[in-house]
Amino acid sequence: MRNTIINLVLFKVGWVACILFAAMGKPLFATAAVAITVAIHLYRVPVPAKEALWLACAGLTGLVWESVVVWSGLIEYPAGIQAGLLAPYWIVSMWVLFATTINFGFKWIKRHWLLGATFGLVGGPLAFLAGTAAGAAQFSNTTQALLLLGVGWAVLLPFLAILADTIIDSTLFEPKAKQRMDEHHGIGLKVNWKRG
Repeated sequence: MRNTIINLVLFKVGWVACILFAAMGKPLFATAAVAITVAIHLYRVPVPAKEALWLACAGLTGLVWESVVVWSGLIEYPAGIQAGLLAPYWIVSMWVLFATTINFGFKWIKRHWLLGATFGLVGGPLAFLAGTAAGAAQFSNTTQALLLLGVGWAVLLPFLAILADTIIDSTLFEPKAKQRMDEHHGIGLKVNWKRG
């Protein structure tokens, strides 16, 4: 329970700092706030390499999705923090930040996909509403933008849960776990038999 609370508090502090810096037109500071939060998170997890891979995959997912949102023209970012048709790097960093919660503070999403989809349907648009209220972004058409964001997050949140499980449950970066798996499947036994 303590780790869950720490995880969610770190996420919230990083999120607020990122939004406020972005609203002030300081995307580098916004991204630095996320980077510090993520570094603290990686220091606290059992297998940092595996968690880092998961966070990178979440960031790539965020880059693709947020760029689609930018292409739609429904969300605009202040001058100086948007790079053409690609999503601003600070908003992509927020996907990495959010991903720090999937295996910890919001791990329930991995067990309840429908609830996760509902959470995404409501939470995604609400997070953007908070960001626009702070001045980090603006909607060209609020209703359409919120609908797009809700549908996107309703689909992407369960997808992220599956992706997180796939990466975290793999034996990648865990040689001892792979050795145990090989022995369980008889590979180790065959090697021992040949030696005898």
